[in-house]
Amino acid sequence: MLVSTCVAMVACACGPDEAKEDTGAKPPQPSASTRADEPSATPSESARTGKPPAEPNSDPSLPRTQEGAIQRYEQYLHALGREDIDTVCEVAGPAAKKAQDQGLGPCTSTYAAVFQMISPVQKGALKTATVDPQRIAVRTPAKIEMPVEAVRASVSFSENDLGSYTLEYLGSNWYITD
Repeated sequence: MLVSTCVAMVACACGPDEAKEDTGAKPPQPSASTRADEPSATPSESARTGKPPAEPNSDPSLPRTQEGAIQRYEQYLHALGREDIDTVCEVAGPAAKKAQDQGLGPCTSTYAAVFQMISPVQKGALKTATVDPQRIAVRTPAKIEMPVEAVRASVSFSENDLGSYTLEYLGSNWYITD
């Protein structure tokens, strides 16, 4: 439950403003590289961690489709399992910014705490997790709900473990906004 709470808080803290700023053009990578086009959050976070993205994306953005949203959410899940802070904060930027505005720390420090709350078994499962398209809810062409029940992994996740998320298409890519 603690992990879910922190993940939710972090998801609200990494940056709706950041994603909105970067709605114009995003680089072809889902992680820090994608955030690199964001005015300040991405480059500085990448520079601070000094880690290259573990799962580069060859496309500058993902399509504004259900499949694009699923692919983006799977990037987030895999990054969460790898403890790839750059990718996690890039995808969850808008939600994380909300959390930061509500008093939580910056995305990088908040997710560093979240990583400590996820068990090694759960991290391993997240690295290869997929999303069942039959279990997601398309609210609008640019807004898709990803309930925890849609996550397919070698271990089960509950709302307390992982939580459910809303992805929205902002500019040229999908971001976790809630």
